[in-house]
Amino acid sequence: MGTRLVIATKNAGKVAEVRDLLGAMGFDVVSLRDLSDAPGIVEDADDFAGNAAKKALAVLSAYGCAALSDDSGLEVDALGGAPGVRSARYGGEGLADAARNDLLLAALRGIPAAARTARFRCALAFAEPGAALQMFDGVLPGRIAFAPRGVHGFGYDPIFVPDGYDVSLAEIPPEEKRRVSHRGRALAAFARWVESR
Repeated sequence: MGTRLVIATKNAGKVAEVRDLLGAMGFDVVSLRDLSDAPGIVEDADDFAGNAAKKALAVLSAYGCAALSDDSGLEVDALGGAPGVRSARYGGEGLADAARNDLLLAALRGIPAAARTARFRCALAFAEPGAALQMFDGVLPGRIAFAPRGVHGFGYDPIFVPDGYDVSLAEIPPEEKRRVSHRGRALAAFARWVESR
């Protein structure tokens, strides 16, 4: 069994995306979904990196073992970068993914394809006992579709078309999405750092 690593999230989609890679790297992976005494963490930083760091350090403090956290979201240029750091709360707490997507599409009504540029951004933080906090990032540029498409993924995946693709993230097979996504890119940077130690 490898080094215990807590993924600082209860988001099932994020856990699924992260677990395979980290398990293959020799980590014994658990998430906050697996722990009954998980700390409550308020994500109130002004940017993704601040929220990721806050979560990783809170989990390190609570359990005394290595922690990996991310904060990620969608930045839409025509909306001034919104929903941004509030991506998971866009439209209000507890809103379902489909309703959140509908709200964003409504905000972009009348915006032509060329002006629907956007990006997914991921900030990843790794904290371990006795070491400096490490930060990694990943960006996936693309555009917002005119309607949801696809059944894979979660969040804004059905309305986001990555650069170089004619299909949404939700239409890309999960294995390929994990490789090309913003989170996949941040995790690849983390993996390279782990291997270099």
